[in-house]
Amino acid sequence: MQDNSFVLLKELVAKMRFQELTPEVSYEKVKLSQPDINRPALQLTGFYDYFDNERVQIIGNVEYAYLKNLPEQERWARFEKLCASKIPCIVFCRNLMPDEMMIQKATDNNCPIFITQLTTTDITAEVVRWLKVQLAPCISMHGVLVDVYGEGVLITGESGIGKSEAALELIKRGHRLVSDDVVEIRKVSDETLVGSAPEITRHFIELRGIGIVDVKTLFGVECVKDSQAINMVIKLEEWDRQKEYDRMGLEQQYTEILGNKVVCHNIPIRPGRNLAIIVESAAVNYRQKMMGYDAARELYNRVQNRMMEEYRRKQENGGI
Repeated sequence: MQDNSFVLLKELVAKMRFQELTPEVSYEKVKLSQPDINRPALQLTGFYDYFDNERVQIIGNVEYAYLKNLPEQERWARFEKLCASKIPCIVFCRNLMPDEMMIQKATDNNCPIFITQLTTTDITAEVVRWLKVQLAPCISMHGVLVDVYGEGVLITGESGIGKSEAALELIKRGHRLVSDDVVEIRKVSDETLVGSAPEITRHFIELRGIGIVDVKTLFGVECVKDSQAINMVIKLEEWDRQKEYDRMGLEQQYTEILGNKVVCHNIPIRPGRNLAIIVESAAVNYRQKMMGYDAARELYNRVQNRMMEEYRRKQENGGI
């Protein structure tokens, strides 16, 4: 498992395109370890109990208006106390500009200040979303991740079994490659796993006998994707005549990744089977189930109803 215990503040600043107001303050090594933000309304009134000073501090209309309504000396004192609380940074929303004295107080306390034109709600949602992804638990798995009809399908199996070939056929059929060979999986929530490619191998695919293929260059930008939620796992395995394979699919099978349960199908491989069509069908069938229609359950109900009809007919004819 990778160490995602922190992310550098400079990465957040670059991602959100914040404008810097304190150029004299260095924040290159400032680390963020909390995926949440804080609006310091209570702190500006002097209440610092239960204050989480490791969070990004967001100042919106409410906090800004409160500061402006304070007498100058008190405003600067309240703001200086906030800056001296060893917080990572302060972000002013809606292009709300702090006065020169407030910027000076922040500079004196090595507290970087940024400004953005986005609303408080928008920047809060974006910062929290991005931090949750960056700070989420992460592992690397051997496999291929493709976007098939909007569903993230993680194809796993032994080396050389045909994962990359299946992905290539899917790309030719209009689907999108996320990662080949190594997939970085992040647990964004208890329900969601997001997969992406390591930066060094992004958009590349390995085909035995041919070598490395640049999918983005060869097939176009519409055939690749940087990240994708993982909805299903397909495990490829060699055909075993002695093994019984599920032919109905009445009972859903799952595998566990980072503590999250993901729908899983074991697909036996033998000559003549078109893996791309099988993966497409699995993705569409999964989507149908999410929309409330289960083909296996429908067939089972039809068989049961037919048997009940036969039973009733025999009763009416005196056969039983």
